[in-house]
Amino acid sequence: MKFTKTIEVKNIFNKISYKYDFLNNLLSFGLHKLWKRKLVNLLEPLNGEDWADLCCGTGDLAFLISERVGPMGSITGIDSAEDILNIAKKKSELKKNKFIKWEIQDVLEINVYSKKFDGICMSYGLRNLTNVKEGIKKVFYLLKDKGRAGFLDFNHSRKSSLSNIFQKIYLRFIVVTISRLFNLGPEYEYIEKSITNFPKKNELINIAEDVGFKKAEYRTILGGQMGILILTK
Repeated sequence: MKFTKTIEVKNIFNKISYKYDFLNNLLSFGLHKLWKRKLVNLLEPLNGEDWADLCCGTGDLAFLISERVGPMGSITGIDSAEDILNIAKKKSELKKNKFIKWEIQDVLEINVYSKKFDGICMSYGLRNLTNVKEGIKKVFYLLKDKGRAGFLDFNHSRKSSLSNIFQKIYLRFIVVTISRLFNLGPEYEYIEKSITNFPKKNELINIAEDVGFKKAEYRTILGGQMGILILTK
């Protein structure tokens, strides 16, 4: 599936928002928390820096980064889906976290904050943008010189590889089957289709370098099921 309109993505995430955290924990066996922490560790946010969590969902990365950049820095969580962002805001209130600012906005339409951020992160968001290259361009635009960015997402592995076969089996027979119990089957069926149109490792690196990033590295985790892209401006 390749999204042609942001509204399609927004509708999906608004619909699954009420079970988003629960299903993330269940379907990944809680491992998504370790992957997100690994991403943050690779990016090394520092106290006093300004960061953005794009397509922030319920704010997992934003909360992790706020632990690093506070009390002198800031973190802005941005997402286009209002319902899922409201959950992030409620979590923020419960945590009494005052370092995070939340904004409802489509990432590709951000036209302020030029060279505003020391760092940017995104988990499972780049794949869902209507144009991946434009998304990476936007991140380049938002970063300060020498800023860094990190993306966690499903890895688009080589067709017919063991990693690819396992991924398809898991998504079709575990993820979709369980999500149907909550009447969210169609919303989770999109994951496999979206991976098909997501650039592979070398393609992502080439896009980033073409956009202007000086350094781009990609590493796989969980036997090639997930990938982390780290960029330096």
